[in-house]
Amino acid sequence: MTPRAEIRQRLDDREIAEVLGVVEAATEADGVRPLNEHVMLHMRYGGDVRARSVLLREGPRLAGYAHVDPTDEVEGPSGELVIHPDFRRRGYGKALLRAVLDLTGGRLRLWAHGGSPGAEALARSMGFERVRSLWQMRRSLFAPLAAPSWPDGVRLRTFVPGQDEEAWLKVNAAAFANHPEQGAWTLEDLRRREAEPWFDPAGFFLAFRDSRLVGFHWTKIHGSSEHGHEPIGEVYVVGIDPSQQGTGLGKALTLAGLRHLRSRGLAQAMLYVDEANQAAIRLYESLGFSRWDVDVMYATPGVRRVSPGHSTSQ
Repeated sequence: MTPRAEIRQRLDDREIAEVLGVVEAATEADGVRPLNEHVMLHMRYGGDVRARSVLLREGPRLAGYAHVDPTDEVEGPSGELVIHPDFRRRGYGKALLRAVLDLTGGRLRLWAHGGSPGAEALARSMGFERVRSLWQMRRSLFAPLAAPSWPDGVRLRTFVPGQDEEAWLKVNAAAFANHPEQGAWTLEDLRRREAEPWFDPAGFFLAFRDSRLVGFHWTKIHGSSEHGHEPIGEVYVVGIDPSQQGTGLGKALTLAGLRHLRSRGLAQAMLYVDEANQAAIRLYESLGFSRWDVDVMYATPGVRRVSPGHSTSQ
């Protein structure tokens, strides 16, 4: 039977349940979730109306799923896909990727989480080039953690929902001006995450100088059901106003967040950082982090490589 591709602007509840079943089966088989947070939030709540979902069916069964974000004239469209383990090594990955390329006019940036050999083989076989790597780094929270050393005049407090959103968005946009994934966050993007079960303002630290927000460290705690192991803390986003670069504020904020995660009884912390951002990698290595895993972006020839940013979640 030939698989068929179905294009959707929004998934209904039954289709969302089907996709989640494929995601869970793939996570169990691979040890890494195949879709990032942005895609999962879009699936549940919607988002850019130009985004599309591609469902690949073999008869009534869902064999694979792909999410395609809108075309960017500079960077090109981006996507993620997953094939149910029952349908692998039978040409379904190529069929799904061809359907996505038909949808995007042959231009695509494709994320592969975990950098698996199977994903690389599929990308290479379809003419994609490896253009970006995102490291996952980890450290033990049982190892010593220095106390933060704050620049003069800086005070710290935690995020207040309903009060700090606009100021945070302004600093986030400035800190990640060269990082289109993080720097383009809207108030809706922020509020969706505030509504998530994991959101905890007590782990969202804001640094002020003369009543002006100049930096932040937003932490996150992943539950055991998401990772298949004990809960783990994440350096979710660290952002520094460009005027404060070189003051040591980023290191101090990172330490403050790590000490908070340790106070919650967690054994490990993780973060994501672009492989090209060697300054950030050196900072995190100096704080005891080392590379744990890698996510890889592949692109069709001619698609410009996305600019790296500091650390951010997927």
